[in-house]
Amino acid sequence: QVQLVESGGGLVQAGGSLRLSCAASGRTLSNYIMGWFRQAPGKEREFVAAISRSGTFTNYADSVKGRFTISRDNAKNTVYLQMNSLKPEDTAVYYCAADATAPVTPRTDRNDYDYWGHGTQVTVSS
Repeated sequence: QVQLVESGGGLVQAGGSLRLSCAASGRTLSNYIMGWFRQAPGKEREFVAAISRSGTFTNYADSVKGRFTISRDNAKNTVYLQMNSLKPEDTAVYYCAADATAPVTPRTDRNDYDYWGHGTQVTVSS
C-alpha cells in the first residue's frame, strides 16, 4: 500500500499562487492514477484535478480549469498541483489520493480512490 504526504499549503492573498506537493512512499507512484481533492468547512470533499499514470491525460474541475495545473514526476514519486490566480473560494484542505484500479482515464469520484493523504490547508484571503 502507498502512503501519501501533502505539503505546500499556506496563507496567500487573492490572485497569488501556491504549489502543492504530494510525496508517495511504500509503493511506486507510477502504479497509480493520482488526484487532488479539497474540502471546505461544512462542504463535501470535491474533485479538483487528476492525472493518468504516465501523465498523458489530465482532468480538471470546471472551477479550476485554466488556473490549476496537475503534474507528476514518477522518478521522484511526487505529484504536484500548481495553483495560480487563487480566489477566496479556493480556501480548503487539499488532499491527494491514489486510484489503483482505473484503467487509463483519471476519475473524478472520490469513492474511486483507494489511498489518501492527511491534507494540507490552503487559505486565500481577499
